[in-house]
Amino acid sequence: MKPFRSNLIVICLLLLNQVLAEERVQGRRSLVLNNDQSRLVIDIAGGSIPEFRFNDSKLNPLNWGSRNPGDQTGSMGHFLCCDRWGPPSDAEGKNGMPYHGESTKIVWQVLRDIEVTPAGINVQMAADLPLAGLRIDRSVTLASTSAFFLVREKITNKNKLGRIFNIVQHPTIGPPFLDENCVVDSNGRRGFAQGGLMPDPEKPEFIWPSAITKDGKKIAMRQMVDSEEPSVTSFVIDEDLGWAVASNSKRRLIFGYVWKRVDYPWFNHWWKLKDGKPHARGLEFGSTGLHQPFSVLVKKREIFGRQLFEFLDADENITKSYGCFLAKIPEDYLGVDKVAFQGDSLVIVEREKEMPLEIRISTGGLMFQ
Repeated sequence: MKPFRSNLIVICLLLLNQVLAEERVQGRRSLVLNNDQSRLVIDIAGGSIPEFRFNDSKLNPLNWGSRNPGDQTGSMGHFLCCDRWGPPSDAEGKNGMPYHGESTKIVWQVLRDIEVTPAGINVQMAADLPLAGLRIDRSVTLASTSAFFLVREKITNKNKLGRIFNIVQHPTIGPPFLDENCVVDSNGRRGFAQGGLMPDPEKPEFIWPSAITKDGKKIAMRQMVDSEEPSVTSFVIDEDLGWAVASNSKRRLIFGYVWKRVDYPWFNHWWKLKDGKPHARGLEFGSTGLHQPFSVLVKKREIFGRQLFEFLDADENITKSYGCFLAKIPEDYLGVDKVAFQGDSLVIVEREKEMPLEIRISTGGLMFQ
């Protein structure tokens, strides 16, 4: 009896560490990860992350896109662009390749129930992209005690031949978090506006947080007020760690991302007004900074010394990671100057103050590989 009772106890403990993976959120098949501080929702039909917020607040920075009831695939909140960023060629489009690739057009597989580990709450998913011939294996872990989650995605080339590809994370913030008081900070540097003509689409160039409009006017991009031009801009990351943070002091919240430059050397930004008010801001980061079909990327090859695509041989894979976080801020918060890891903490340093506020968020030991 003793071996039987011992095995039964082990089985019960394992079951206690498993949480039913799937539930309905706003009528959609979803995965919900919760800890004492925060709530993270992942949409199964398309793989988007449409919600990340504190438990004591309904304010969701990722409130963007059509989150309609049902199982129709689509893009919302933070979605993934893979195997491309932007349009297919005319021929690829006729063969069914969608804008930004197939990853939001696929119902993702849940590989196992949500698992509670010492590091956090973890779920594993996958998507097979039939036209691209790529497979994405995704691991998402919400830290046990803080508003921080880590995503690892392994991209495998299932084709019998090698191919070029791109992967761009496309988080988009929306109202009410996004308003005239919301500012965006990043350590992106040299940049250019999308829409320039070959052979020099990167001209004219500028330095974040500045940009140049089509009529040659220099504008500041930290705060969105009454302009959405230039619509899409791209900036290289020079430091080992890239980051982008949106802060709204009136709503007393910051929301941001951190990633390794070797994984994602580009920060891409877009914004859109609706009825004259901020409607969407994309805090995108990825393997490319040129929003064009592969034929153009191959001709251009690189901008500012950064390659515009990656290559995977047959059966080869590559893994990329990023972290996402929330933090509460005071009403006099001025924005972000620096983001860095220190031990098991992510440190966000305020800008333009003699005694800047330092926010420390526990990662629970979750780190990039």
